Amino acid sequence: MSHGAHIMLDCIGAIGIDGAWMLSVMEEAVDISGARRVHSHNEVFDGTVSPVGFASVVLLDESHVSAHCYSETGWLAIDAFTCGGTDPARIIEVIEKKLKDAYPDMIINQRKRVERFLTEPLNGGVRGFVDHHFNHFNAGALRDCAQSLDDFLNKGGRLMITLAGAMSTAEIGRSLAPLIRAGKVHAITCTGANLEEDVFNLVAHSSYERIPNWRNITESQEAELHARGYNRVTDTCIPEDEAIRHIEARIVEQWKTGPAFPHEHLMAILDDLEADIPRTESWLIAARDAGIPVYVPGWEDSTLGNIFAAHCIRGDVEKSAIKSGIDYMMHLADWYMNAEHPIGFLQIGGGIAGDFPICVVPMLRQDLQENAPLWGWFAQISESTTSYGGYSGAPPSEKITWGKLAPETPMHLIESDATIVAPILFSYILN
Repeated sequence: MSHGAHIMLDCIGAIGIDGAWMLSVMEEAVDISGARRVHSHNEVFDGTVSPVGFASVVLLDESHVSAHCYSETGWLAIDAFTCGGTDPARIIEVIEKKLKDAYPDMIINQRKRVERFLTEPLNGGVRGFVDHHFNHFNAGALRDCAQSLDDFLNKGGRLMITLAGAMSTAEIGRSLAPLIRAGKVHAITCTGANLEEDVFNLVAHSSYERIPNWRNITESQEAELHARGYNRVTDTCIPEDEAIRHIEARIVEQWKTGPAFPHEHLMAILDDLEADIPRTESWLIAARDAGIPVYVPGWEDSTLGNIFAAHCIRGDVEKSAIKSGIDYMMHLADWYMNAEHPIGFLQIGGGIAGDFPICVVPMLRQDLQENAPLWGWFAQISESTTSYGGYSGAPPSEKITWGKLAPETPMHLIESDATIVAPILFSYILN
């Protein structure tokens, strides 16, 4: 049980806001809420010592309301903390309405409520929730996998994550990018679609269209979407012009600069792109900034791969501008052999994104006769059931016979939707 609450707002776009006006808004909000004011103060910063802005505070019998602003950049942080019978939500509602009326272009990037004066421990966030509630069946498999991976990383293990399916269009970057920035991911292998769709989402997210009843749309509705310039991926439609052709116009010139891997060409233009979402939600930007290797086998089987082929046919670019999958495997072999720690393998989906990188071990051991270690940890998130000859549904133990895993290697299989499982798993590791 809690006996208080703390609400925080983080805003941008409040350029030129006046501290005295902000203080008067806060005082009005406090009075409307029924809280008792005991003192108010506004301090203006003229830029001589610290950046131009202000700090305003209203002290309450119940606690406080404060605002801190960098006026020239428009950054504004507000918090309201009350205890007893006063709810800070009533204060924040008034402040938020006044701000939106006065600054319609202002954007609230975060609104967070934290209960205070707790009389009992919290459950520990996502980690506590999973540990307490995920006990059986696929939930239990997810908990076991999360605890095992956490232990593996804490003991110095390194991790490769593979992305198949449409994970980037499912906005996996929101949870994967923080994991990369936290130093928990050390390499990524993905399909060409996941590579490009992270960038498509980066530049055109607001132009995407979601189809909640996608299972029931008719063929004529599909044709209508196509005529409107949309490419459907389950419940999400990628806009042709705002995403695909927008990137084509920029990547063609980059291809002309000379040979590079597909991901290197895309990384080279990232800073020149106008982002439609926070750049912190792009896993490709996070991977570039962290300097971790990215592998994209079978890149030709992607939208940009098709576009590259078309420009080669026209004679606009040279085929040699894109390094091949063999080049990727040679780079991967060098990276793997030079690793100083055991490497784990988290496979999301199946297909070439998983099969290509995991085969580096038998290639090193059997074809090159190198004394390469086996993969040190393995987990797969997949909806594919075990089937005749299917790779995506193959149980992890089958990989023992191919010289990829050892009988004692920790192995986990979570047969569930990766768009649900992966964010929970990533958040568990981030604690």
